[in-house]
Amino acid sequence: MRVWVDDQCCRGHGVCVTLCPEVFSLTEDGYSVAIESDVPTEFEEATREAIQCCPEQAISEKPS
Repeated sequence: MRVWVDDQCCRGHGVCVTLCPEVFSLTEDGYSVAIESDVPTEFEEATREAIQCCPEQAISEKPS
């Protein structure tokens, strides 16, 4: 699984970081980035939850 955060859509709510800090972090400006674009298998479920829970729908799964 690969994941991507659209920096044009992200508004820095931080839901993804709360749900999966192993994959997402916040920049100095407070916006989310994927620190692991290739998501380790053990974090795929939490990453999918972050995708579904993002209020701005800024996170998407990229084809492998």
